[in-house]
Formats: sequence, structure tokens, C-alpha cells
Amino acid sequence: MDVDVKAKLSGIVGKANFSDDPAQLEAYSIDQSYYPAGMPNYIVKPANSEEVSEVIKFCSENSIPVVPCSSKIHFFGATIPKEGGVLMDLTRMDKIFEIDADNRRVRFETGVTWEKLTTELEKEGFRVIMPLAAMAERSVLTDFMEREEPTNQVYDYGEPLEAMEVVWPTGEIFRMGSASVNGYPDSMSKGGNPSGPGLDFYRFFQCAQGTMGVVTWTNLKIESIPKIDKVLFAPLDDLNYGIDFLYRIMPRRIGQEVLLLNNVDLAALLTENWDEDYEKLCATLPPWTLVLVVSGLLRRPEEKIAYEMKFLDHVIKHEFPSLRLGENLPGFPGVRKKMLPILRKPWPANKTYWKNGIKGASQSLLFHARPMNAEQYISVVENIAAQYGIQIHDIGVYIQPLEHNRACRIEITFFYDPENEAEKSVVRALYNDAAKILLSEGAIFTRPYGDLAPIVYDKAASYAAALKRLKKTFDPNNIMNPGNLCF
Repeated sequence: MDVDVKAKLSGIVGKANFSDDPAQLEAYSIDQSYYPAGMPNYIVKPANSEEVSEVIKFCSENSIPVVPCSSKIHFFGATIPKEGGVLMDLTRMDKIFEIDADNRRVRFETGVTWEKLTTELEKEGFRVIMPLAAMAERSVLTDFMEREEPTNQVYDYGEPLEAMEVVWPTGEIFRMGSASVNGYPDSMSKGGNPSGPGLDFYRFFQCAQGTMGVVTWTNLKIESIPKIDKVLFAPLDDLNYGIDFLYRIMPRRIGQEVLLLNNVDLAALLTENWDEDYEKLCATLPPWTLVLVVSGLLRRPEEKIAYEMKFLDHVIKHEFPSLRLGENLPGFPGVRKKMLPILRKPWPANKTYWKNGIKGASQSLLFHARPMNAEQYISVVENIAAQYGIQIHDIGVYIQPLEHNRACRIEITFFYDPENEAEKSVVRALYNDAAKILLSEGAIFTRPYGDLAPIVYDKAASYAAALKRLKKTFDPNNIMNPGNLCF
């Protein structure tokens, strides 16, 4: 059977884009997490949706697992094969089909990286509303399929993905939303609606880790590059004071990028020389820093900034007199010039990833909560970490306000030496204990990958049962990334 599989797969994608070489297989057996390695049997690199479809049809007919992999960068074990099979590397599918300035959208394939997309959009005067320090070599589509939160919450970018194309686990090619209408991509809608006409399918694929099919291309919302930016900082000793301030300003749509960082995460983002800068920055930065960017876009930019600054000055003077909001972070000259590229550009591929510079590797615990409860949840994690001998100054915390501060995403990062198995085991145990307690206290985990899957789905039995029924319907032979989600 091995000979038949090899001949068939290499016939679909071409001999140069097929491999069963042990060294290459091993390279795909791990990601940037502490999850155990899992070796695929074959690697294929399709060039288009049709080749993806042919590979999946063959594998479905022969009950061979398929694990989609969209880029070189993955963090939560979602692309590590659990049952061998075919690792489908989608990096060849990296075309940007069109930049639609009138409808402020861009259509591109799943292998397009942050570096490629941001470079091409910048030429046309556009940008993507980005997650914090997205990695240059990571797939843009994957970040948004995994519900990464953008740092800019002013616009309606909580759902940045629009219509898309998917290959179902049976091999059928299917278009969702307004990309399904006759005449697309030249139709009136231009694929700008993810939900219609007809049934809303696109949420099946969010955070599904390739278990429901392979998304081959999508439309993504884009925005004009601002004419003027004013980067503001507020040092905070009291996290709740800063959150109350955000409750006051964000419903008024003041600011573009808005986020809160503790001293560990901010030091990691700003560090240029790890041997000299990090420890000093970590020790001298305030416990928390609010970062707020006020921008003027294409029309009357000076007036827009003047209006927002006037509002901010009024709120601070009359309601938050202790808040020191300014263009410089006291004691840290030049931070303003460093921060805007961090927020607007991908993290450079030739630079140590900011989370990995501290010890070499990291694991982030992500969950949603009400902003007023953020300090409580952070304290819970700090208390659990202390039991494992990990102190607050060893933990990174990033809070991303959502929906004009109606909610927030809290990202707590634990750092470890990837060569130290004992450290790795401690972080994994801490991660699991913290997740269980946070879940019991009301935290919401929207990305239950890896160790989180049994913790979350055991608490949501009816939801897990519904997912299994959907999986059986769309993937009757259970070939798509088996072992992830709750099955």
C-alpha cells in the first residue's frame, strides 16, 4: 500500500512537492510548544484548491489522516500529527489575488504570510488591523481562523474574515458567504459578506484546527494607513484604575490600538539586546503600561486627533486626575518610536521572537473575561504559579480590550527552557492547573487546543456531543486532523 500511496500523492502534487524522507518528516513532528512530537508518514505541498481536493479525496477513500499546516509557525500542537498520515503543507498557496480598495478588502490564499501581505498592502496605502507582534512567517489566515484578537478595536474588526473557500473532508470545494453567488469574484457583493446568502458555515472552521476541512483562500478587511499617529503611554500601579479609564473612553471610540501590558511583556517587546537590556527594563518599567494610539486617517486627520485629545484631556482632568497619559513613558526615551512598528509591522523573521527571548520558549494561556475581573483572574494564576516556584516577575501578562471594553482577552505567558525537561513539565502542569481553576471561576476559553480540550469539553458535554455529530456529518471517515478538538 505504501508504494500506491506514494505514487498517487506524488502524482497529484508532483514529485518535487512530495516527501517521505525521515529528516523532513521529523521537522514537521513538532511545533513551538511543549506538546509531544508526532510524525507524519508523508508530506505533500499542493499548489491550489484542486490539488488539495484531490489529495483529500484520495485520503478519505483510503482512511488516511490529513493534517493541514499553513506556515512554519505554530504554537499549540494543532499541526502535530496524532495518528500519522499526510501532512499537507500549504505554504505554496501564497497568492494575493486582489486588493479591492473600494470595498476595503483583500483576497489571498492560506499560505500568505504577514510579511508578504503587509508589504503588498503598504504599496497601495492599506494595512491589516493586526494582532500584537504577529510573526512575519506565520499565515495571516491561520491567525484569524484561530481568533487572534487585533490590537485595534475601534472598527468592526472582531470578525475580520469575510467570504472564503474551503475543501470539505470529502474533497468537495465549497464557497461560503457572498463568494458563493453567481459570477464571483466579479459579482456585485465582491465576497464582502461572510454569512450569506444561505446558511452561515464559516464559524465551523474557526478554531477547528483543520478538523472540519481546509480553508484555501479568504477575503479580509483592510484599512487605510493613517496620515498621522500619536502614540500615548500611561504608567499604572493600579490595573483597575486603567481599566476604569478604558470603560470611559472606549465606548466613545477614542483611540486606535489600545492595550495593557505588564512590565515583563513590555520589556520583552522593547528589548534589543537580551544580555544587556531585558533585566534592566523589567526591573524599571512600571507594573502596567497602557498603550493608546490616536490616529488621523485620510479625511481631516488633524481635526480628528485634536478632537480626541481634547476629549482625553477633559476626562483625565475631571475624572482620572492621577492618570499620566503622554507621548513619552517617563524614564524610557525613544519608546514611542519603537512601539508603533511593533503594533503595525510583523515581528521580523530574523529577530528572536519576543516571547522566546527570555528563556528560549514560552506557553501562553488565553481566555476571555470581563475587564473588571481581570485583576482577580491574574491573581488566581499568580497564586498557582507561586506553588510551582514561579514568581510574578517571571510571568508575562497582556490584556486586550474587546468590543469597546465590554470584554477583554487576557494572555498569560509562562517562559521555560525548551532543553530543560523539568522546566517544561512544571510549565505544563501549571498551565493545566491554572486553566481548570480559571474555568471554574468563569473564564471563557475560546481556543481549547491541546491540554485545554478535555478540560473545556468535559465542562460542555452537550456542546462536545454536537461537535462530534457535525464532525461525523462533514468528515464521515474521520480523516481531518484526528485527535484534536474533543475526538
